[in-house]
Amino acid sequence: MSKPSLPLAEFLATQPDGTLEQIAQDYQVSPLEVVRALPQRVLVDADQFDRIWDSMTEWGDVTTLVHTADIILEHKGPLPSGFHRHGYFNLREKQGLSGHIRAQNCQAIALLERPFMGMATASVQFFNQQGEVMLKVYVGRDEHRQLRADGLAAFHQLAQQLITETAEETP
Repeated sequence: MSKPSLPLAEFLATQPDGTLEQIAQDYQVSPLEVVRALPQRVLVDADQFDRIWDSMTEWGDVTTLVHTADIILEHKGPLPSGFHRHGYFNLREKQGLSGHIRAQNCQAIALLERPFMGMATASVQFFNQQGEVMLKVYVGRDEHRQLRADGLAAFHQLAQQLITETAEETP
């Protein structure tokens, strides 16, 4: 790989296509550092985990994604509610998406709107203490592959609430 020709913030201002993980690899930074350099994003501390998760359970069908060096795993469907026990945030669903998230490892949560493969996306991304992505939840798409209007409206409402509250807490 050749060295990137533009500083990260300038490159991100061009609204490049591609995953945050690939951009992070190209610039030799963490995905969270890439998010911090984005011109538009909502970034909050992990203490908002439960609130954000609870909100997303009301968005209808979403795409939940886990991206590692070896796999990109997706699940389409409603996001289940969960509860904290034994060091994990346990997803309650008996069918569909289930599992256990080490929520205490979450450092930051980002709400992002950016293009991917030529299409608009809206996602909530959870970052661990090393700045790596733990999990991504994308607003679902309709039968025409467009972002679902109700899911996108709920995403925007949550983002605006978080922006307002963060601004109110800042002296």
